[in-house]
Amino acid sequence: MTGPCNVIVLQGGQSLEAEISRVSAAQVAAGLEAAGHRVTRLEVDREAPVRLAEARPDVVFPALHGPPGEDGTVQGLLDILQLPYVGGGVAASAAAMDKICAKALFRRAGLPVADDVVLFSGIAAEDAAARIIDALGDQVVIKPSGQGSAIGIARLPKATEITAAVADGLKLGSVIAEPFITGREITVGVLDLHGQAPHAFPVIEIRTAPGEWYDAVNRYQAGASEHVIPAPLLAAVNVELQRIAIAAHRALGLRDLSRADFIVSDDEGIHLLEVNSLPGMTPTSLYPDGARADGWKFPDLLDALIRSAVRRS
Repeated sequence: MTGPCNVIVLQGGQSLEAEISRVSAAQVAAGLEAAGHRVTRLEVDREAPVRLAEARPDVVFPALHGPPGEDGTVQGLLDILQLPYVGGGVAASAAAMDKICAKALFRRAGLPVADDVVLFSGIAAEDAAARIIDALGDQVVIKPSGQGSAIGIARLPKATEITAAVADGLKLGSVIAEPFITGREITVGVLDLHGQAPHAFPVIEIRTAPGEWYDAVNRYQAGASEHVIPAPLLAAVNVELQRIAIAAHRALGLRDLSRADFIVSDDEGIHLLEVNSLPGMTPTSLYPDGARADGWKFPDLLDALIRSAVRRS
């Protein structure tokens, strides 16, 4: 297909990130319209399957963050409806969303990840906290394994607060605890168009105000963070970050796009944190910034992504 496409952009749903998803969807819809496509935004609700089946769009762009849009659930629906869509398939999306599963795949691929303690629902929070301190000490980060946008993360809780942080995390599902690593917050976008080799965008360093970090507020509040492109690291480190981002993308079995997040420690050691299978597309999001630094205008990037999905189908 070479002419304009009928595109449905999925947004919202019941995710804790639904409002951010709607902002991404608005940006994606505007960019696709600027590229000449016919676009409809569709809320992910009970009526969405019927409306998708009736509309039969040429391609679907899931501008979704968190479950059920980023964990393989929506992808399974689109596969059943036989609709082409942007992004990873069911298994890859599910693996990327689950930090425990993703880290297992990264380790298997020989990628640099931090030590961790994994905790599942049913364990007493006091016992879980004791396990964490025994294995990792009390300088830790505690994360729900199946959430994005830094939701539910407890960063450097005091030793006396670890039990409460674990209890809060377990309310959202399983929990993964990792040692707190001092260093620079880094991200690398990957573009993986159908029929082409995956390509990494320039490396971005994320800077926030002193004492702050790239949490849910600093991600989406205009001016709350600075994106430095390319990251002022040794050239060899930037090349290695790009290599790892592509390797992580492949280890998960993703396609079209992803964004890998890292900490580069003070001694320039690289630590892969996670991979986002549907990176944000808001005005403050990192993936469009990386693409722009790589020479992509936003409408052209979106056009390339939907045409990749159509070709694959």
